[in-house]
Amino acid sequence: MDVVLDGNSLSIEQLVNVARGGAKVSVSPEAKAAIQASRDYIEKAVAEGTAIYGVTTGIGEFARIKISPEQSAELQRRIVYSHSAGTGDPFPEDVVRAAMTCRANTLSKGYSGVRICLLQTVLDMINKGVVPFINEKGSVGTSGDLSPLSQFAEVAIGEGRAFYKGELMTGGEAMEKAGVKPTDLTFKEGLGLINGSQVMTAGTALLVYDAERILKNAMIASAMTLDALRAVERAFSPNVHRVRPYPGQNAVAENLLRLFADSRIMADKSGKVQDGYSLRCTPQITGASLDTLEHVRRIVNIEVNAAADNPLFFPDEGEYFAAGNFHGQNIGMVADFLCIAMSEVANLSERHTNRLLNPTLSGLPDFLVEGKGLNSGLMVAQYTAAALVSENKVLSHPASVDSISVSADQEDHVSMGPIAVRKCGEILRNVRAVLAIEMMSAAQACDFHKGRRPGRGTSVAYDLIRTKVPFLKDDRVLYPDIEAIRLMVEDCSILDAVEKEIGPLKLARDMTDLPTPNVPA
Repeated sequence: MDVVLDGNSLSIEQLVNVARGGAKVSVSPEAKAAIQASRDYIEKAVAEGTAIYGVTTGIGEFARIKISPEQSAELQRRIVYSHSAGTGDPFPEDVVRAAMTCRANTLSKGYSGVRICLLQTVLDMINKGVVPFINEKGSVGTSGDLSPLSQFAEVAIGEGRAFYKGELMTGGEAMEKAGVKPTDLTFKEGLGLINGSQVMTAGTALLVYDAERILKNAMIASAMTLDALRAVERAFSPNVHRVRPYPGQNAVAENLLRLFADSRIMADKSGKVQDGYSLRCTPQITGASLDTLEHVRRIVNIEVNAAADNPLFFPDEGEYFAAGNFHGQNIGMVADFLCIAMSEVANLSERHTNRLLNPTLSGLPDFLVEGKGLNSGLMVAQYTAAALVSENKVLSHPASVDSISVSADQEDHVSMGPIAVRKCGEILRNVRAVLAIEMMSAAQACDFHKGRRPGRGTSVAYDLIRTKVPFLKDDRVLYPDIEAIRLMVEDCSILDAVEKEIGPLKLARDMTDLPTPNVPA
């Protein structure tokens, strides 16, 4: 479904549809009116000789230097050139498309002072498939994502490099082949394209979307483990969780009960009173990650629809303000928080795998294979999970607690949000593999229960896994099995099949019937 930008209502799901689904983008009539009013104001202020940061002055440390109106167009072009200073691999195309859409949405708010024709160029680039080549590294996340957005701006003016239909070429060639007319730049428009947090915000928005699906897969994996290990179901009773009304915890407990409902494996009672923490406390652990995800989602929704620019123009009040709405601190901090939340998903999953493979804890064959000594079974698959979990712990060190002063100490606090976002992407890739190893192990464990079927949801996951990965009777190369299941986690085929059987798994935001603590304001 196509997306109409108004600067105020762009959702994460709409952003994903544009970035990955090819949805087209346009701007609302109300937004066009606001953009024009802002542009009229800035042109009047320039004509009156008003000193405006980045318009009739230099930028950063050079803000003290006046620029004549006649030099303004050249200033904007040179801003784009001088700030295109990144390095590293190119961003994935979906991140770039999402970032362009976020920037277009910010401009649609009508506080940036740009012309409607400049915004139309951006929309045409999105809709016709021109994707700027943007290096991943170089932004400190304050004064916006200056370096990456400058590489986007280069293409908007017909320069730089861009991908078109999967081929890398000059920006001018890409624009010509797509039938997009490059824009020129006048007052404020160089800054209008680059002075915001849209690259890190777009990256975090896509991570939120992916993390939500990973967390649902994690609940399926946990349910498979709990089922295969004949966990004590009473730990997941609604009575337990409603008296600790965290939405995430309650959602996980409810989902687990639905996933392993009617299990013939769990019906075979073992006489246990309670299980170890990694089993019994699954709702409390994974639930905290669900609650964190909702906090991150809330912040991203605000930032996607914010006027993250400088300076800002308010034509109704007849004022402009040079301030700091480009600062990426909120996004940097929640991206770091998401790193921690998703690392914990992998931590728990690896502990589940350990319990499945350890015969003392599971009551099942060593490393889930017969013929011990000759066969090693899934032993070294756990090593891989352990390596990824350990790597995630390193990657979870927060980037946003660091700051390096730049621009001759004019810009003396920065968010380092782009680093947090990049780390989080790597963590999510690791988590998918760790969950795949848990699912593989849990499916293998189910086969030792002599024909007893898992629960309603867990049996669906088991059956689908067995279409790709057969029972391990004797040792074989394991990495193709891990990859096959990892791909099913990534493409959500296991999740889709399970939800088709038992209905959508709940998230923290779905728990609307929980009691609210009566805490004084």
